[in-house]
Amino acid sequence: MIDASLKNGVGWITLNRPEVHNSLTRQAMSDIRAVLADWSSSNIRVLVLTGTGKSFCSGVSLDDVADGDWSNKPLTDLCNALEEFHAPTICALNGGVYGGGVELALSCDFRIGVEGMKMFVPATKIGVHYDPDGIARYVQKLGPQAARRVFLLAERFDHNGLKDIGFMDYLVAKDTLPDRVKDLVTNINNTAPLAVQGMKRTILELSRGTLNVESADARIAKCYASDDHREGLAALSEKRDPKFTSY
Repeated sequence: MIDASLKNGVGWITLNRPEVHNSLTRQAMSDIRAVLADWSSSNIRVLVLTGTGKSFCSGVSLDDVADGDWSNKPLTDLCNALEEFHAPTICALNGGVYGGGVELALSCDFRIGVEGMKMFVPATKIGVHYDPDGIARYVQKLGPQAARRVFLLAERFDHNGLKDIGFMDYLVAKDTLPDRVKDLVTNINNTAPLAVQGMKRTILELSRGTLNVESADARIAKCYASDDHREGLAALSEKRDPKFTSY
């Protein structure tokens, strides 16, 4: 179901079940969480999440939805783990995204979509009340009115609509998606990991209204005391590209 690789500080997780539009089984969600946990102590600089085939992800597998027992919330747990991953995350949306796949994409820091893609969350069309933690993620990332359109109206969005509501950071032609992802990965790789990861955490806490000021101050102090801060100042003075090494 998933392919995962980590090389030179760049992690890739690819949903690889194109015959069912990369729908997520319980096992697949568990496997992705296991990869994230394994990489949590690594020197990863950036994580890319993408899919194969015509769609990025069609949501949770219908076989798993049908059993009706979601008390352990595997999708919510996966999305929380992805959102809280310490390194920046990029969702490369190779095609349409539906149901729980939309929340999976929203859990990433950045989203790059392709022309012609569509998005639809059919919760009210199948008589389902979406999990409150998931709805909160939509409100946090897109705002309450966009969340109403997604859930209460079960509105279908084309790529222009997705851009309008702020779902996508970048919209590209499908054949240029790999190059745009590479550019964004390079951009992140050229920044100081300690500062990037610290500010990612601060932004997340601020957006949730859970900022721990003491922890944020500690992250600030750690950056000022780091070799990367000294390297950044030296590179600026010497008019060269910095070489960052602190994590």
